[in-house]
Amino acid sequence: MAVEQSGNQSVERAVAVLRAFLAERPELRVSDIARLTGIGQSTVSRLLATLEAGGLVARDEASGFFRLGMDHLSLAAVALNNHPVHREARPVAQRLAGRLGLGANVAVRDGAALFYLCNFEGELAPKSHVLMGSRNPLHATGLGKCLMLSLAPDGVRALLGADLPSYTSATRTDHESLAADLEQGRTRGYTTEVEELALGRACVAAPIRDGSGGVVAALSLSGPLSAIDLARREAVLASEVIEAADRISLALGYQAHRFTPAR
Repeated sequence: MAVEQSGNQSVERAVAVLRAFLAERPELRVSDIARLTGIGQSTVSRLLATLEAGGLVARDEASGFFRLGMDHLSLAAVALNNHPVHREARPVAQRLAGRLGLGANVAVRDGAALFYLCNFEGELAPKSHVLMGSRNPLHATGLGKCLMLSLAPDGVRALLGADLPSYTSATRTDHESLAADLEQGRTRGYTTEVEELALGRACVAAPIRDGSGGVVAALSLSGPLSAIDLARREAVLASEVIEAADRISLALGYQAHRFTPAR
């Protein structure tokens, strides 16, 4: 039992070391990781040596800084290529981005955040970084709102907590206005977000459903305000993203509910 507990602790510490690397701090020293994780420097050094041997971290010989290793890409490829939503959504999103020139993004819900499975940039919405694998808040994004369409107001509050962080002056920071957004999204079949997460950007998103009828993912079109131009193009872009999301849903086994006309 003691050996098993020790092994579990080593794995947990190794995971903590890997999670210390973030987009805003991609390279770290041993002392940095020890400070961020609360693990002793000697233990961090041993863990880094093991992770380096396994290709999960790499060390710059000149500076002594560590960064994540390329073997994570191999593991990510296996996970993504076997994810049913990614498999069906990838070609649809890629064609959408190329045809409209906007960003096309697919995400699933991971707890109280959204997790990007893939993204493609059209010529009107270029990015210098990859969104795949990153997370964003649910309440401040069109994708996130779509991912909460199946939840009742009490479920949304339980999921997000009482306080909704503000990212811009347009962010929905109270549950009443967020609930109104979600209700509108349920009625019209898509959600929007204008400068709620980042200034100068907007998006239109539609839910993706599986055979159970539940929302399992979401697809969005995004870009700079000047490119997406929601004031004039919302109806057109909404139609495009809904049609694309429905195509993915059908591939996942979704069948639209059939209603019996009232006598």
